[in-house]
Formats: sequence, C-alpha cells, structure tokens
Amino acid sequence: MKIALVQMNSQPDRAANLRQAEQLMNQALAGRPDLIVLPEHFDWTGGTPAEKRSAADHVPGGAAYNLVQSFATRNRVAIHAGSLLETSRTSDRIFNTSVVFDERGKEIGAYRKIHLFDIVAPDGKVYNESEAVRPGNSLLVYEIGGMKLACCICYDLRFSRLFDRLAQEHVDAFILPAAFTQQTGKDHWEVLCRARAIEFQAYVVACGQCGHYETPAGERRYMHGHSMVCDPWGKVVAEAGEDIGVLEAKLDRNRIEAVRRLIPMAAHRVDVQNLELVCRRER
Repeated sequence: MKIALVQMNSQPDRAANLRQAEQLMNQALAGRPDLIVLPEHFDWTGGTPAEKRSAADHVPGGAAYNLVQSFATRNRVAIHAGSLLETSRTSDRIFNTSVVFDERGKEIGAYRKIHLFDIVAPDGKVYNESEAVRPGNSLLVYEIGGMKLACCICYDLRFSRLFDRLAQEHVDAFILPAAFTQQTGKDHWEVLCRARAIEFQAYVVACGQCGHYETPAGERRYMHGHSMVCDPWGKVVAEAGEDIGVLEAKLDRNRIEAVRRLIPMAAHRVDVQNLELVCRRER
C-alpha cells in the first residue's frame, strides 16, 4: 500500500491553509498513492480558544470537509483528513476531528481526539487544548486496500492503552496526524513512534506540522515536523525534515507478517487485568 504524508505549516488562516493542503495533495498525486494523510489541524492552527471555537466548521459540510471530499472524488484517492476543527451542536466547546474518505469521496468515518493536550512545556509555554476542545468518546478502525488502519491524533501517542485497545482489532497500521511541539518532539517524537510500532507490531504513520505560528500575544510556537513511518520492527523507513513537503512510503503486509511470526506476541499476550496484584510496603 502506497501512502503520502503531507507535512504542513498551518496558520490561523483557513483559506491559506486549504490552499496549501490542496497544493501539497496535488504534489502527492505524482507518486500515485493509495492513501493521502494530512496533519493535525490542517485547516487551522493557533489563535485563542474563542477564535478556535469561531473557526470550527461543520462535519459534514464545512469548507475543509468539502475540499478534501471533492479532492478525493476528482482524483480517485483515499484521504485521511488529518484533523480539523469541528463545531459541536450540543456544546460551546468543539471537537478535534479526523475524517476519512474513500477513493470515491464517500466518508468512511470520523474520529474525535480523546486525549487533550493540557500541559506546561519545558520552556514554560502553557497548552490548554481543553479550553476550546471537548474529547470524543469512540474509536475508529477502517479498511483501505486490504489494510486495516486505526485512528489516533497527536497526544494520543503517549497513551499505550489506547494503542493496545486498537491492536486488539488486528490493525496493520496506526495513522497519527499530529502537531507535536518542538520542545516535546525533539526528545519524545521518534522514540514514541518507534515504541508503539514495536509494542503492537504494526506500522505507525505519523504526519506532523512543521515551522511555527504566532499566538495573539506575539509569542512564537514551533512545531517539530519530522513526519515519519515506522515499520513493525520499529525501523524508521521514511522521515521528513522540518520543512513543508510530501513524504512517501509503502506499507508491506509481508513485513507485518514476518515480524509477527518472528516474535509471536499475540499468542503470548496475557490478560493482566485479572491477575492478583500484591503490593508490599518497605519495613
């Protein structure tokens, strides 16, 4: 299965972001991919919580949704539409949503990010995703070209129990749109992507944002870039740098099966939830 990862530098400007996304998807078509993957927040990055809520659009029917659906239909290519800001009809908070389209432009499904990025980074910058975003409450696994693919978004990467649950569906690859910060990405991005691939013997397709954007207060926030594909052995088989562009890779079912035969973890896995746990205090 041939995939193309679109690495962007999105800004708080939907029209400009959608032009950039379409230009890069057109560039990706040269490699004749079976699936194009866009990064997290491909339609809007930055801004205040109020601006994010105002920028959120409809799923289906919003500008970002319609652009990707139309592109998939015209070019007969499946698209994992990174994540976009989705308005909510029942809350003043919005969703951070991946939407997946098949090669006819039909929506396969949507995944709404469940782990929200509320941290203070090592440089003191505060990230409070939950100020604007509410978590989703369901997971999505889908099939394209005979490959079973699982959805996750950015901060989800740190939560191995989510990957464990998805792996129970015998997935071949985890598709992870992201906008990792440079602060956390330089130390954790590659090691986490490789670890998830090794742990669950599946490809990790991690498509990131790069460059920087400015907050309303004029503070520059840098994103890590380095979109990458890790194989089930944990080997990085394709990696981008820190610039806008398209990264190509192949997902090989034979590689998945070979790794799983070599170390048959599925057959060895024990349900530890039901084991007795003994904790003893030091005397």
